[in-house]
Amino acid sequence: MADYHDDLRLAHVLADSADSVTLERFRALDLKVETKPDLTPVSDADKAAEELVRGVLQRARPRDAVLGEEFGLQGSGPRRWVIDPIDGTKNYIRGVPVWATLIALLEDGPDGVERPVVGIVSAPALNRRWWAAKDLGAFAGRSLAKAGRIRVSGVSRVEDASFSYSSLSGWEERGRLDPFLDLTRACWRTRAYGDFWSYMMVAEGAVDIAAEPELSLWDMAANCIIVEEAGGRFTGLDGVPGPGGADAVATNGLLHDEALRRLSV
Repeated sequence: MADYHDDLRLAHVLADSADSVTLERFRALDLKVETKPDLTPVSDADKAAEELVRGVLQRARPRDAVLGEEFGLQGSGPRRWVIDPIDGTKNYIRGVPVWATLIALLEDGPDGVERPVVGIVSAPALNRRWWAAKDLGAFAGRSLAKAGRIRVSGVSRVEDASFSYSSLSGWEERGRLDPFLDLTRACWRTRAYGDFWSYMMVAEGAVDIAAEPELSLWDMAANCIIVEEAGGRFTGLDGVPGPGGADAVATNGLLHDEALRRLSV
């Protein structure tokens, strides 16, 4: 069995580095914001945080590849770090404290499929951090020494479930609005917590279902391993496990097949 303790400790160092940049620039009056070709915003904090994380990785893991949202892929090999410097940039630039740095380590498995083996989600403006490593469980706290293990809920009926999502527009654009609304009507409670926070609350057992229709690998990799190590399931809308697709459904496991069925077109 592979030992990911060192990689997990490094992930915390990387998150600490990113937090030092993102917190300093949060709500800064001179924050610079640009529009990327895909029409999404990027701030100088996004770029600075990713550059800093890449620099630490270059020194600590020079043989590993790195994929980041802002600067693409560097290197190749069976191990790849995936970085989202600020998940929730729109919140960040408006002064909403719900944003986080997402960092994951992916490895090629025996079947040749790349899967996350370490993940960390750091939300310093919320004073929250979540992390997990393969076969080591999922935890929340401020540091490795000050943490508690987290587990998904035991809710077994959709009628009793809490469902979190990000927005309606993505579902409408992909022709999936009707099944999405059907699921919201079936659930006990719905809230648009959005982005990483939906998945972390699934991992903590505060929410039972989370889903998004349009995502990239850096949006999902860290969330995936944390949800899975907390006892849940993380798949695409097609039911394929892992963060390899372009969308995601995360649940406590008990509700997963039902959620997928209701979200199918």
